[in-house]
Amino acid sequence: MKLILLGAPGAGKGTQAEILSKKLGIPTISTGNILREAIKNQTETGLKAKQYMDNGQLVPDDVIIGIVRERLSQPDCAKGYILDGMPRTIPQAAALEESGVHFDAVVSIEILDEVIESRMTGRRVCGSCGASYHITANPPKAEGVCDVCGGALTIRKDDNPETVKNRLKVFHAETEPLKDFYAKLGILKLVEGNQPIEDATRDILKALGM
Repeated sequence: MKLILLGAPGAGKGTQAEILSKKLGIPTISTGNILREAIKNQTETGLKAKQYMDNGQLVPDDVIIGIVRERLSQPDCAKGYILDGMPRTIPQAAALEESGVHFDAVVSIEILDEVIESRMTGRRVCGSCGASYHITANPPKAEGVCDVCGGALTIRKDDNPETVKNRLKVFHAETEPLKDFYAKLGILKLVEGNQPIEDATRDILKALGM
C-alpha cells in the first residue's frame, strides 16, 4: 500500500502516519528526515541539496524528488510506504507521477480552520523538560506550570495565532489543490479529522478497504 496523507497543519497527519505505519507494517517516509539523511550519507542528490541549502536557497523540486526516489527504492519500501511532507504543490505531484512514483490512495484528513486554530494555539510546551500540554484537551494541573518538573509553559513560535493563520493560508493556496489532482486520478479518499484519534484511524482504514 503506497499512501499519501494530506491535511492542513495540525490536522493529525503525523499521529495517523505513526499509527498506520505500525498497523500496516510499512515505513513513514518524511521528506525532512530523508533530506537530512541524504546529506549526512553524502549521496549524489544529498550533496546537490546541500549546495542549495549552504547558499540559503530552497532545494528545487527535481532534487527533492531525486532524494525521495532514492529512499523509495530501498528494501523496506517494497511492500509500500506512507509519504509525509510531500507533495506540497501540484508541480511536485505531477513530477512524482512523471518520474514513475505512483500511489494506491491519497487520504485527505478534513478539518475546519477554526478547529485547527483552537488545537494549535492551545498547545503549550514546558521550556525545561519539553512535556506537552493543551489548555483544553490536556491542561496542566496548575495554569502555566509543568506537572512533571514545575517549569514554565510556553507557546512555540509555530503555534502563535498569527503563524497558524499564515500556515493555513499557504496550505489552502498551495497544497489543498492537490485534492483535485488526485481526485482526477481516482485515488482520493476524504476522512473527517475532527473526531477522536482512534475513530479517525478506523475511518482511514475503512476508506482504504481494510
